[in-house]
Amino acid sequence: MLNLQQRIQILAESGKYMLSDAEPWKLARKKASEKNAWFTLEFIDSAVRNIALQFLNERKLWAWAGHYKIPAENPRPFNIGIVMAGNIPLVGYHDFLCAFISGQKQTIKLSSKDDVLLDHLVSVMISLDESVAEYIQFAPMLKGCDAYITTGSNNSARYFEYYFRKYPHLIRRNRSSIAILDGTEDADELSRLADDVYMYFGMGCRNVTKIYVPDEYDFLPLLEAFGKYDYVIENHKYKHNYDYNLAIHIINRDYYMTNGSILLFENPSIFSPVSQLHFEYYRHPGEINSGLNSLHIQCMVGHGYLPFGNAQSPGLEDYADGLDTLKFVLGIQK
Repeated sequence: MLNLQQRIQILAESGKYMLSDAEPWKLARKKASEKNAWFTLEFIDSAVRNIALQFLNERKLWAWAGHYKIPAENPRPFNIGIVMAGNIPLVGYHDFLCAFISGQKQTIKLSSKDDVLLDHLVSVMISLDESVAEYIQFAPMLKGCDAYITTGSNNSARYFEYYFRKYPHLIRRNRSSIAILDGTEDADELSRLADDVYMYFGMGCRNVTKIYVPDEYDFLPLLEAFGKYDYVIENHKYKHNYDYNLAIHIINRDYYMTNGSILLFENPSIFSPVSQLHFEYYRHPGEINSGLNSLHIQCMVGHGYLPFGNAQSPGLEDYADGLDTLKFVLGIQK
């Protein structure tokens, strides 16, 4: 069995590996990108870099473990079934990390869209210490686990609630992120907002899919700042979404704005399709909060909120849906 010190050391070493130019790691990233056209090497590397620097820093891991008073030994680990999403590269890594650092065992159902990267990283961890294999297994279906963590749509969440109702479970649903602009943002802030909007083609729950702007807001500086991501239109899957949504607006004679790589469309929903960013005007900031459903929002970006450009750089305690995953896995009882 691995004690806490050994687990943290293995995680820290795997973080160093993720930042390396090791040939097997290059090949794994290349394979993941070839298998899923949404997983460009640029976006894979962005996800990997954040995990390695924010999650797998040894000092941060010890501080995190200390905050939760994780015991040095876990003599009777439970088996946690984890259903991982596949919308962005390694999106389920934090769940994996919570289970491993706590000393629990886990059975993982990978998404078919993202079944290369974590599988490779686990093999690297096993090469560091063969005992890792006792804690982690992959399976096409989850059965016989002591508890479950799932991430999916609102529709799939209803099925998970039913199937896992007799077990401890943590079930996540649809969420997205918003930005609140006040019109004083400079060019650098708008450029960093572009990262929040475009990174991972806007498919993550931490991506900004709607902005709130004051009346008579000037969109030109924003559209110019978004130009740094004009190249995304070269991705055939993204372009298909852009062309489809553009055609819908033209047919419906909707008012929209575009810089050629994204469509800005006035809409009350915080959820927008790929290649489109919703916006809504406000007169007073108080109007915004009164109309928001916190159950749908992952991040709020803007002055007085999460800084621009930080939406896709979560730390160890930035739990998805605000559900404390590590507290859950540490508190599991049969």
